[in-house]
Amino acid sequence: MAEALFWIAVIIVGYTFGGYGLLLAIVVGIRRLFSSVNQNQSAAGNLPKICLFVTAYNEAAFVAAKVENSFQLNYPQEKLQLLWVTDGSTDKTPELLKQYPDVQVQHLPERLGKVHAMNRGMQYVTAPIVVFTDSNTLLGPDSLLHLVRHFRNGNVACVAGEKRVVKADEINVAAAGESLYWKLESRMKRMESELSSVVGAAGELFAIRRELFRPVDEDCLLDDFQISMQMVAEGFRCVYEPDAVALEKGSMNVREELKRKSRIAAGGLQAMVRMPFLLNPFRFGWLSWQYFSHKILRWTLAPWAILLAFLSNIYLVLVKPENSLELIYISILVLQCLWYLFAFVGFKREGDGTGNKLFYIPYYFTAINYAAIRGLFRFLKGTQPVTWEKAERA
Repeated sequence: MAEALFWIAVIIVGYTFGGYGLLLAIVVGIRRLFSSVNQNQSAAGNLPKICLFVTAYNEAAFVAAKVENSFQLNYPQEKLQLLWVTDGSTDKTPELLKQYPDVQVQHLPERLGKVHAMNRGMQYVTAPIVVFTDSNTLLGPDSLLHLVRHFRNGNVACVAGEKRVVKADEINVAAAGESLYWKLESRMKRMESELSSVVGAAGELFAIRRELFRPVDEDCLLDDFQISMQMVAEGFRCVYEPDAVALEKGSMNVREELKRKSRIAAGGLQAMVRMPFLLNPFRFGWLSWQYFSHKILRWTLAPWAILLAFLSNIYLVLVKPENSLELIYISILVLQCLWYLFAFVGFKREGDGTGNKLFYIPYYFTAINYAAIRGLFRFLKGTQPVTWEKAERA
């Protein structure tokens, strides 16, 4: 039994964090051999009016940079509606925004959460295309042009941009780990988009058709995922645009990153319970496989499989040493122990400016999987609030 559990755990971990990406690349590569269709949409034609939609809570430190960045985007200003919804802000965010006549500000003194702000703010949108972005995120100058060109295809309802983490000058384990994570995610999203649809957009930057927006559940923890996947559920595509770039600083440290990852894990489990139909391969085809492999396994089985692989490996070496695979089990246990040793060193060195990839990758990987387990308990206990505390950025 211990051997079976060990190998099941190893297979789950290997497939989730390596095997799926490899299989996805093979499937996409084979499909390219038999397809000559150019999926890129021309940017020619009249540009549509768009709304740059920002929800904000106490973001005074980022207002000036974000607004100036919005003004500098390569898009006709007469076709760009700048809308900020600032429910609950107490740090003069609304007052600072009102210094910009071209920015429309909708403020309520009550703090009811991001989802409530998004639902309320949609009534003020006057454009057919809505681009959601965060207040602490700066956009590449041509990002809007790259996003809207995909809407020339009537089957596209959502376009996800590419998130890039800006590295600080000093060693920052959370930022370095998050940067590597998003580089790998970007490659995955490109292939998923080419095969069927992206499995969820990132809230830092994504665009939708206004007419297809459905009010989000007020207790929703992952609004970007629900909005984008609801449109996919209705038969439309969510595509990925790597040239629409959103730049954001990484978390201040791994402790701050745990806040974000725990909320995402809790929100992912909530979405899984509320949208189980996405796992129906007869209805959604490739998307169901992508959703299960890319999201469900990461949110549920993989973190526990990591723990099970370690504990069962110890049992097989110490309690049941007589085994034809004894040398293999010992070797794997040594590798696992080294991995966690390096993770511990990364933990102890965090913030002292002496980290490197040998330590921060094991530390970050271990931490985010711990966050997934913590997110599960938060979801089951109902303790993950909608008005979540933001992770402090570097």
